Amino acid sequence: MKLPASVQRQWERLAPRERQSVLAAAALIALALVWWVALAPALHTLQGAEAQHQSLDAQLQTMHRLQAEAQALQTRPKLAFEEAVRALEASVRQRLGSTAQLSVVGERATVTLKGASASALAQWLAQARIDARALPSEARLLRSPGAVPATGPTWDGVLVMSLPAR
Repeated sequence: MKLPASVQRQWERLAPRERQSVLAAAALIALALVWWVALAPALHTLQGAEAQHQSLDAQLQTMHRLQAEAQALQTRPKLAFEEAVRALEASVRQRLGSTAQLSVVGERATVTLKGASASALAQWLAQARIDARALPSEARLLRSPGAVPATGPTWDGVLVMSLPAR
């Protein structure tokens, strides 16, 4: 590499010891740049790789579990409308008890809630989806006023569920 004339003259004026110092400083700067640009990011990525690998493995396991659940649901035989209504009524009695009232009109079931616990509601929704093949199509829920019981917040409102076709 050819240096500009002014730099070349300045270099030639330096004593051999000063030239060595300048070369050592330039080598140190070059080494630092190589570290910051090439090696440090790669080492940082390598250090985080194990944690990221474990996280991705956990996500993969969750996806496999969900896939197996979806396939199991797909292989279940079709459910007659009357069976779905009976299963939904049973799940309301079992999970929600006196905190819910069910009414069925056409292919839609309306569940009116009054002080239903959040955990019971979540369990009921899962059971209704699996046992009665009922899916929520509308939800108008409000948190119940007053103190929160030990089981968590309670909900008031209306859930409209779509049932299997007749």
